[in-house]
Amino acid sequence: MRIAIFEDDGSDGFAPIALTRPVFELLCGQFSLRERLIRRLDVHEWGVFIRSYLEQSYREFSPEAFVNDCVWLGEEPTLLINGRWLPSPEAIEQLADVGNGDSGNDIAGFCGNTLAFLLVEPFESSLLSNTDWAEPLLKIAGTRNPVQVEGKVASHPWDLIDFNSDQLEADFRSCEFSGGQTEFGPQVAILGDSQNVFVSPSADIDPFVVIDARHGPVSIDSGVKVQAYTRIEGPCHIGLESQLFRANVKAGTTIGPVCRVGGEIENSILHGFSNKYHDGFLGHGYICPWVNLGALTTNSDLKNDYSTVRVPLSGEAVDSGSSKVGCFIGDHSKTAVCSLFNTGTSVGVMAMVLPGGELLPKFVPSFSRVWHGILDDELNLEAALDTARVAMDRRGQELTLVQERLLRFLHEETREQRKAAMIRQRARRIGLSIVGS
Repeated sequence: MRIAIFEDDGSDGFAPIALTRPVFELLCGQFSLRERLIRRLDVHEWGVFIRSYLEQSYREFSPEAFVNDCVWLGEEPTLLINGRWLPSPEAIEQLADVGNGDSGNDIAGFCGNTLAFLLVEPFESSLLSNTDWAEPLLKIAGTRNPVQVEGKVASHPWDLIDFNSDQLEADFRSCEFSGGQTEFGPQVAILGDSQNVFVSPSADIDPFVVIDARHGPVSIDSGVKVQAYTRIEGPCHIGLESQLFRANVKAGTTIGPVCRVGGEIENSILHGFSNKYHDGFLGHGYICPWVNLGALTTNSDLKNDYSTVRVPLSGEAVDSGSSKVGCFIGDHSKTAVCSLFNTGTSVGVMAMVLPGGELLPKFVPSFSRVWHGILDDELNLEAALDTARVAMDRRGQELTLVQERLLRFLHEETREQRKAAMIRQRARRIGLSIVGS
């Protein structure tokens, strides 16, 4: 079958964590939506429809994908799937039937009011362009019989956190695990049903480790190293070649590939290639690749009055509707020791956070600095790119020319956000000075 995953207008709500990637490459559960679909469906060709500025970087990331290619779309019937939709296992089976032509050619799947999937015939591809597909797809869906499908639709970063525990459960039940470790040293404790635990044969589990599967499954991927005095509570997934150092990992947490993690982590997603080596609390947050959280970096994920949290996405405060919201940190950002993040903090791409012993601003724009609690726009882009090269080289990766061009593009695109943040900061400081005089 052929599938194409598309971004719709709702993709704009995922700053800062989707500035450098399509929304369907964000993690929820063990996988991104794209990974989950490729694993579960019998796909022989696939494509994507994404924001135009991501085209080159995505072609480099997935050279097998057809990117914003309406000519390819017109060659055969293709199942288009919304990148914000997290289908249930039953819905994925329904997708398989529709994509293979067994049923559903005359239906459009909706999850609530959001178009979830649609089988597009070759002649209908002419209605789409490589810059405009969301509205045409809705028009095509209007010619089909609408049906409600199971699953959840994410609209903001905190939705991925809220959905993560359930998605971890579903992914564990859907995976076909075999050959995992069944015997551990006498000091390794498995709490709950051992059938809810999968540990890769190549994972290295030290003595004095507790894996608690009483409230959800735990999966530990190949090459993982778990140091003594670590506790892992399910539902949880530890990704390929990650390392845990005396960590207290609580339920609802996904740790992606090649992460270094210590301290306390609760209901959070570390996308991959990120470091939280030292003590400090991370709760209800999403951390993008190549982020380094300095020693004792900590975020609040609950307000003292238990009210819902407002998150400044792209500088504009959005009510999350939830009382448990942590921080969202974009690619290549760094925090210094003892950085203290307020509830619902948004940190953009390649920001440099240098703390001053008090709560940091809730909105740190991309490519900005925080110096003694004050935002400034004086980050040296060339130096930051050099730092990215060094950090990636330490993990055997390369900052390619295409990735560098994307970061330079985002630097220009977010310039007005930085200016607006500086203006708001100056206005607040003037207001405080007047009040105190």
